[in-house]
Amino acid sequence: MSFEKGLMVMFCLSILSLAASQALSTPQPIVEVEEDVYSFEPADNGAGPMWTHGNTCIVRVGENLYASGLEKISDAVPLNNVRWLLFRRGTEGWEQVAVGPGRTREPCPLICFQDDRLFLSDNPTLTPTDQYSGPARPEVLLFSASDPEAGYQTLLPVWDDDPPFTEHSYRSFAADSENKELILFQNIGYTHAEWSFRDREDRWSAQGKLKWPWGSEYPKPQPIRVCYPNIAIKARAVYFCGVSDIVEPYPEWRQHKKEITGRDWDYDFRRLFFTWSDDITTGQFHDWIEISSRDKTGGWIFPCDLWVAPDGDVHLLWSERAIDERLRDKFFPDEKQIFSLNYAVVRKGQVVLRRSLHRGGEGASSEIPGNGRFRRTKGGRLLVFYYVHGTSADGTAVSENRVLEIYPDGQQSAPATVDLKHPFTSFYTATWRAGSAPSNVLDIYGQRAGKGHTISYARVRIE
Repeated sequence: MSFEKGLMVMFCLSILSLAASQALSTPQPIVEVEEDVYSFEPADNGAGPMWTHGNTCIVRVGENLYASGLEKISDAVPLNNVRWLLFRRGTEGWEQVAVGPGRTREPCPLICFQDDRLFLSDNPTLTPTDQYSGPARPEVLLFSASDPEAGYQTLLPVWDDDPPFTEHSYRSFAADSENKELILFQNIGYTHAEWSFRDREDRWSAQGKLKWPWGSEYPKPQPIRVCYPNIAIKARAVYFCGVSDIVEPYPEWRQHKKEITGRDWDYDFRRLFFTWSDDITTGQFHDWIEISSRDKTGGWIFPCDLWVAPDGDVHLLWSERAIDERLRDKFFPDEKQIFSLNYAVVRKGQVVLRRSLHRGGEGASSEIPGNGRFRRTKGGRLLVFYYVHGTSADGTAVSENRVLEIYPDGQQSAPATVDLKHPFTSFYTATWRAGSAPSNVLDIYGQRAGKGHTISYARVRIE
């Protein structure tokens, strides 16, 4: 064999080897369980069971699953007209094991440690049943995961001063299960978030304020409230990625929207911000970084998930819509509508990789991506579970969940369809950010297409 032919053979073998390795690593989802957990009556208070998007309402402790839900209180007026429910799934399926004694507005996120501790974040109102809104008191309820029916201990976070908490908490709850530490954030109006850190000695040993980025470029400069964040805590480093949530800052757009909706207000959800603290006990955060923006075309952004790799890289997942079509004809008629599920890697405050995992819309696929979540497997693979709807290339209607793998070099596998009878359109997962361990099993909890006001669960194993 000539030298040139030998090189060609080696090249072909390397290509085949790469293709084979990627084919082997393409995720193969197997649906093992698909079932309903509970049904709910809408409370009409602006916050349904899926409202606490950046958190999770399902965790896994060993072989048991725990999920929180909401129940409407018939004799209470909005906004504080629901109470929390706690469910457990054991060998006999789902059962309700506890119910909240007070009233609140928002769903109550869960976190856990793998040493049998289960925590629920509650925000009970301090107002009478006939009062629309008012002060609230953040609480963390500690259960025994092995015996949740035995009741709970009420933990009161320690704050920097005496913050004026209300039913609009926009709170975020995260756990470092390995180090037995947790953190709670809760918004105060449009200026900042209060936070409180509980250490491995079970002390609320650090507190502070996270001030919002400053919008100096707006016609009227103002703080940019950041909501629905994905947060994580790992070895006392804290990571925070959320979306702008302020009243429409551009007067001409606000006036045009009012002519359509009749409302004086409309919120923006257009800019994705990220910050982090190297050590939360210092109380110091780095300057805010803007990861993505659709501010010039009135689009929409929503954070999906966050994962911190062993090397310290921060992996971000979010969804985007390029434009607000209500504004297009008058303000940017040549812009195309694109929907995308996006991924980025942040290293030491710099975005070192950015890509769209799925794009749909005008000039692209007619399959539109929705919500997504990461899943880290026992073997160290990074998966993305997400929703897609629309029509396929042959015109067939599409409404399904898919899973793909993100390789260490940032490339992605082909997506695999998850063969669910009813796909999840809005969902939580048992995430590492809430203390659940890495696993080849996806625990999915949320609302499914065609199931109305029912919250469901599915277990999907990745081969």
